[in-house]
Amino acid sequence: MPYWYNVDTAQVETDERRSRDATVLGPYDTREEAAAALEHARENTERWEQEDRDWDERGARPAGGEA
Repeated sequence: MPYWYNVDTAQVETDERRSRDATVLGPYDTREEAAAALEHARENTERWEQEDRDWDERGARPAGGEA
């Protein structure tokens, strides 16, 4: 059964009682994964921001250095 994290209520929901799509993150395989949704989102955001900084420092060149 898929689980969802509701960002408005901070509650884990199941398919049977899921809120509108705009207010939930998921699906997740377990209740525990859904409960950690915000932490996972924060980690992803930090990783993507670092990748953007790295990209900018390279001058938006491919990793091999070719333009």
